[in-house]
Amino acid sequence: MAIIAPSILAADFANLKHQLSLIEQAGAKWVHIDVMDGHFVPNITFGPAIIAAVRKMTKLFLDVHLMVHEPDFIIPKYREAGADLITVHVEAIAHLYRTLQLIKHVGARVGVSLNPATSAHCLEPIISEVDLILAMTVNPGFGGQEFIPAIVPKLAQIDNMIRAQDRAIYLEVDGGIDSQTAPVVIRSGANVLVAGTAIFKQDDIVAAFEQLNNCCQSDSENRI
Repeated sequence: MAIIAPSILAADFANLKHQLSLIEQAGAKWVHIDVMDGHFVPNITFGPAIIAAVRKMTKLFLDVHLMVHEPDFIIPKYREAGADLITVHVEAIAHLYRTLQLIKHVGARVGVSLNPATSAHCLEPIISEVDLILAMTVNPGFGGQEFIPAIVPKLAQIDNMIRAQDRAIYLEVDGGIDSQTAPVVIRSGANVLVAGTAIFKQDDIVAAFEQLNNCCQSDSENRI
């Protein structure tokens, strides 16, 4: 079964508590939070205080994506703020194995992310350490970008790598996900789909979530 993780990057921050309640009403179990540092990516978004505020607003699983250069010094702060899963980028870290061990040590589930141009082969030394692999389907830094179709074969490659493990690992995608692209990534193995614009920028957030979720569950049954 696919999980839809609405991204608050696209939310109305003045009405965030209400919009979180709407996605809960619609059936969401996860919420995705993109943390950007203005260095690894050009945008700047949420510090630990915002994550702590979101934690007070909702019981949803907090899927925190650190688009941050050398994030070791802030990982404990985001866990303390309420992050359930912390994902870091292979491209942003000098000593990736140590960083993944740090995430595990502070008690969060462990995620690792790849930019579109990064090869799936870099996962081979560390795949046994992670609970989730996030394949970016846009270049990170801004919401509302168009899906990059060239990433689809890499999803299938990562899915094969996951299947070779003896435990469950989520395969998440982020960027340009809507009712058209969701079936494509699901058929290539994705089972967590981050969606921002397709949910929070719609007139009816509940209906938008339900439509995308129904589309994803239907295609999950036909997953290759």
